[in-house]
This record gives sequence, structure tokens and C-alpha cells, in this order.
Amino acid sequence: MTDLKITLIRSVAHRLPEQRKVVKALGLGKINSTVVQPDNAATRGALMKIAHLISVEEVNK
Repeated sequence: MTDLKITLIRSVAHRLPEQRKVVKALGLGKINSTVVQPDNAATRGALMKIAHLISVEEVNK
């Protein structure tokens, strides 16, 4: 099973409130902060909403 390594590469300043909430819900804070999340439909859906702000890598467990 794989996980997703998500890194915030662009600021959430001047973004829609919904996008800010998604970033916070994923556990991201400042620029260059990184989290590892499970690869599932809910996570993928959240990532699609903020795809322009993040970079995503697949990592094996």
C-alpha cells in the first residue's frame, strides 16, 4: 500500500477560504511543510482542490 507525501509549495495567502481549510485539514501549515497521508479517495479529492499549491509524491510503506 502506498502513501502520499504532500508538500505545500505555494502560500495560502489570498486564496479562497475553502482552499485554506483543505490545507489546514491535511495538516499543512507553512510553505515547505510536508505530511504523509494515506492514498485514498478522500485524500485524492482534497488534493485536487489545492493541486496548484502543492507537490505530491508516492511513497511506499
